[in-house]
Amino acid sequence: MTRLCRDCGHLEADFEGRCPRCRSPRSIAHPELATLAIAHIDCDAFYAAIEKRDDPTLAEKPVIVGGGRRGVVSACCYIARLYGVRSAMPMFQALKACPQAVVIKPDMAKYRTVGMAVRNLMLAVTPLVEPLSIDEAFLDLSGTEALHGGPPARTLALLARRIEAELAITVSIGLAPNKFLAKIASDLDKPRGFAAIGRAEAPAFLAPRPVTFIWGVGQAAAAALARDGLRTIGDLQRRPAADLIRRHGGLGERLSRLAFGHDTRRVEPNAPAKSVSAETTFDVDLADAGSLRRALWPLCETVSRRLKAGHIAGRSITLKLKTADFRILTRSRQLGDPTQLAETIYRAGLPLLEKEANGTRFRLIGIGAADLGPDDQADPPDLVDPTRARAARVERVIDTVRDRLGRDAIGKGRAMATTTPDPAAPPRPGRTR
Repeated sequence: MTRLCRDCGHLEADFEGRCPRCRSPRSIAHPELATLAIAHIDCDAFYAAIEKRDDPTLAEKPVIVGGGRRGVVSACCYIARLYGVRSAMPMFQALKACPQAVVIKPDMAKYRTVGMAVRNLMLAVTPLVEPLSIDEAFLDLSGTEALHGGPPARTLALLARRIEAELAITVSIGLAPNKFLAKIASDLDKPRGFAAIGRAEAPAFLAPRPVTFIWGVGQAAAAALARDGLRTIGDLQRRPAADLIRRHGGLGERLSRLAFGHDTRRVEPNAPAKSVSAETTFDVDLADAGSLRRALWPLCETVSRRLKAGHIAGRSITLKLKTADFRILTRSRQLGDPTQLAETIYRAGLPLLEKEANGTRFRLIGIGAADLGPDDQADPPDLVDPTRARAARVERVIDTVRDRLGRDAIGKGRAMATTTPDPAAPPRPGRTR
């Protein structure tokens, strides 16, 4: 059994109690610790941790980061979680569960800055970093032992300590032989955790877990599997792979592998984005088609700006709506050519919106582009529709002016209209910041 001190990085066959070198009580022991090389690092309560770091008076208070009383919880600290608050929970439910919480509007620019600083520290230990979001990533530390003077486990422990010392936030680490198990491991010991799952123990560790423990198995897939008597991962392990494939196709093949902890995916440092999107939650529910159209346009501009910045284009446009009773509707349309243009995104999304704007009250609207690819094929001239080329020229001129004078220097007339708040809307409980 190999044991590692998580504070000083001391590694030896085993030691009892405190580290013999630095006397720290924090250590991890595992029989495969010296050979595992795939890690998942996840920042703990990232947004809330940054807000607490920047305002020490919040240290002992429940903190919720979210889009106001009408929005949802983007993140919350571990104190708020004790009251039942969770990410993606509607804000009114979160404040009902924890009325004394301090609510802070997200500062995405600040979070991105800290997230990039964390990523740079990751890149200092290995170039094989695959970001999953602003606050988590996979790392492959294979072959780094000579460079860092010890196995990946030691390098990761020292990396966590450096992140904490330099950025004043904490991370949790999962270490395993592959990405699937590493992601699971990083959730086992939060916050400020370090857990390992080895190849030998994986089948027994996974067996009692529900099938939803596997990435991509949601409620619908779980219900289909339950009809076949497959409720736990152990049930999957006992079912022949050929039977799973025959009954569930590609999903069955994937489940037959992951049920035993087998995952051959590589850590991809330049994994392409699958979609680019933007959404907004209204201060009051909206049913009026004109108000919904006006809310849609700035989101199209945001998606367009992100596509252009990434030198990518999308061929599929998806509209997202959330009703007043929290049902989510998505409607998609495939384009003939990939696009980066806000006007094209808007024209594709507008008919989808108009079909749904039938008096239903909505609390959220979003728009996104998928089927992404390089921008060299984006928005070609259309001889059948000369207005498209004119719209593209106008948008490029607007982009040029904004690059010189700022985003608010120029815009289209439809961007000038704003939705009118409902004066009869009741106030929401809770504190805002």
